[in-house]
Amino acid sequence: MAEAAFHPPRRKRRVFESYDSPFPVDVGGKGFRVCQAEILNNNVIVRNPEDVEQLYNKGYFGKGILSRSRPVYSISDPSLVTKWQGANINMPIISSKKYQYHVEWARSILQQQGLDDSSVTKILENYTKPVELPFLEEDGAEQTSNSCHEMGSNAENTELPSQPTETGSVVARSPEDWNEGYKEACLEGDPAFDPAAVCGSKEQEQGNVRERAEVACQRHGFLVHCGCKAEESTEQRSCETVEAKECAPEYVLVQEEEGSLCPENNSAHAQENVVKKEKLVCRKNPFRIFEYLQLSLEEAFFLVYALGCLSIYCDEEPLTILKLWEFFSEVKPNFRTTYMAYHYFRSRGWVPKVGLKYGTDLLLYRKGPPFYHASYSVIAELVDDNFEGSLRRPLSWKSLSGLNRTTVNASKELMLCYLIRPSDMTDKEMSTPDCMKRIKVQELIVSRWVSSRERSEQDEF
Repeated sequence: MAEAAFHPPRRKRRVFESYDSPFPVDVGGKGFRVCQAEILNNNVIVRNPEDVEQLYNKGYFGKGILSRSRPVYSISDPSLVTKWQGANINMPIISSKKYQYHVEWARSILQQQGLDDSSVTKILENYTKPVELPFLEEDGAEQTSNSCHEMGSNAENTELPSQPTETGSVVARSPEDWNEGYKEACLEGDPAFDPAAVCGSKEQEQGNVRERAEVACQRHGFLVHCGCKAEESTEQRSCETVEAKECAPEYVLVQEEEGSLCPENNSAHAQENVVKKEKLVCRKNPFRIFEYLQLSLEEAFFLVYALGCLSIYCDEEPLTILKLWEFFSEVKPNFRTTYMAYHYFRSRGWVPKVGLKYGTDLLLYRKGPPFYHASYSVIAELVDDNFEGSLRRPLSWKSLSGLNRTTVNASKELMLCYLIRPSDMTDKEMSTPDCMKRIKVQELIVSRWVSSRERSEQDEF
């Protein structure tokens, strides 16, 4: 058997992030965080945004359920964000058509709950009516909005950007005008332009007082406004953060059009001379979409068993390592084999990801998918000392050749990972993760033999 030649990983041309850490744990033990996940439909889901950031940024565990890999889904339309970038408001911007889709989705859910059409219409009309901006993006103590203009006093809705006319009606400005000198009067702190300046600060202050009043100071033993933070467990803080995020309304800026007639045109050509001007109207999103982090079963068990930085719940009850081992083995019959391979490669510094795209069990990345292309496509098999056993996917020469060609065309190498189980190991020992202590691993790289290349190498010698 020829010795395999090592090929260095191919680094990606465009890398937009820096390498943080191989695992979501601190070496010194300071600031150790136990993340929380739950099992939904036999899938492991992480909902807390802080846990999502921790697990993905440090080790690239999991993937966003709405994204290709990194959970970066946003409801905002990128083209509209670029178009209205002069407004400099940290709120999602969507089109009117997309907003109507969300309204219809919310309507269908309310109808499924048994509400009649009139009640559903009334609820949606009250919920989706234009509202004042709940907040503007802040930078320290000052707001960073560049929306500096005057607005008519009789404007009912907060529309960005807008400009007063002689009659007092609000006419929408084009986004290009933001860069042409419409920065004379600033919205910051002006009650006529900034709704948060009138009621936002007071309501926020009152809300903070109420929150402080409802928190018992652990140091003084009674309800005081001492500024001390109540000690709460990581699990309580995680649940409250997620619930607060999901229950709070989401405000979006909807790009809408309004038509106005030119006064000098006659009524015969009125429809042809309608000037459509765009404006941004702040509304509540009736159908929110959340992106969570989905962990593969191997990733979830590695975080629980090997690192101890994840706690998995099922029906609001934490699962032990043995229960997880049994549960994952029932959900995925080959879980033990794939996890042993995952644990082996993770411990050797690789970042294994699901290899379903290329018809294999795992893909091995150096450092992580943002930095390098996958180097190997891995097929894991559990065999005995004589390399015999019931193979999960017996490969014929034809299927092996096709799989190898698919892997090579993607600039990867096909690796067969044999997990060698001792002959005297019983099924009872395999029912716990401690069985990995007796498992040996042998790697075999499959390469296509080219006769012409072999002859040329022989002639050189």
